[in-house]
Amino acid sequence: MSKPIDAIVIGAGIAGSTFAMQLAKQGHRTLLLDRQEFPRHKTCGEFMSPETKEMLDYLGIHLGDQEVKPSTMDHAKIIMPQGGEIEAPLPGLAYGISRYELDRILHEQATAAGVEIVTRATITNIQQLDDLSYVVEAKQGNDRIKYRAKTVIGAHGSKKPRGMTSSAQLRDKTAYVGVKSHYRGITIPPRVELYFCKGGYVGISSIEDGIANVAALLTLDTVRGSGKSVKDILQAASLTNERLAARLVEGSPVPGTQVSIAPLHLSNVPEPWSQYPHIGDAMLMIPPLCGDGMSIALRSALLCAEWTDRYLQGKISFTQWQHEYSKEANREFTRLLWRARRIQKLAFAKTNKFYPGLARMVPGLATYLVKATRLSEINLVHRS
Repeated sequence: MSKPIDAIVIGAGIAGSTFAMQLAKQGHRTLLLDRQEFPRHKTCGEFMSPETKEMLDYLGIHLGDQEVKPSTMDHAKIIMPQGGEIEAPLPGLAYGISRYELDRILHEQATAAGVEIVTRATITNIQQLDDLSYVVEAKQGNDRIKYRAKTVIGAHGSKKPRGMTSSAQLRDKTAYVGVKSHYRGITIPPRVELYFCKGGYVGISSIEDGIANVAALLTLDTVRGSGKSVKDILQAASLTNERLAARLVEGSPVPGTQVSIAPLHLSNVPEPWSQYPHIGDAMLMIPPLCGDGMSIALRSALLCAEWTDRYLQGKISFTQWQHEYSKEANREFTRLLWRARRIQKLAFAKTNKFYPGLARMVPGLATYLVKATRLSEINLVHRS
């Protein structure tokens, strides 16, 4: 067993990398574990809200200064299967950047802060000892590794490591499939486009280098029989929205960027803690329609890093750490999730064909719906 570590973060995506970076900057020895190799493509809308940029700026990560420049967006357009559309301005400038590039940037920053990153490591067991420390066992190729840490943080998405369980009531029963592919040749204005189709929706927005990201969330029942490849699934979805079909015909898939994930279950309530604290998608799986998953990952990481730092410094007990982080996470995200789920249900309602007309009758409605699923402004001053 290696020498003790202050914190082991399971999952090296946005939430995990950000958390590890913040903790390392506070002087804590931090290890970041992930079963995948980075950088990699991930099922994601790759849409960064203004709140996301605000938090990245706070972390000292300025996307405009990077070699790979993100795209920008200032409004959203929803296109219904019948052809009607709703358009609304975004509450600030949004960015488009691939997860391949964003994760690479975050890992560089985390490494510079002193984080040790171990990839292609599959967690096989997590045990909490009597002194409240943790033993984490992992398999990396043919090697088996064992670590001991004062804390463990779950940033592993909705799929928990082996042996870790949660109540089934925390997640919705409906199973979804998420797919993503980059396309060349699709040119769109500075906006995110959402195409509603049978069983879900497909989002299209530009990212870096003139590439468009095409990401979909569809019910598992709808996808059955559509084919197994990402291209087949997107093609089947486009059969129920002519304008989506026309968009996809404009371009061609970029080889190697196709990824999928199933089954996905949206959260009924946040889950800030089980056997250890959760951040990102492990804490809350919000409907992708709301486009704020990245900012939730960042916000939860910042909140949890603050309380974890206090615990590791001995300022608060383990029980206080669990209680205070859980309380703040629930206060921060419960109302947001409730609004997001309400909008998701409205979007899937059979009456959605009437929404464009309603939006024309009530001009401020579309803008309100966009703002309703945004995180509130954050006070990024560290609280002592």
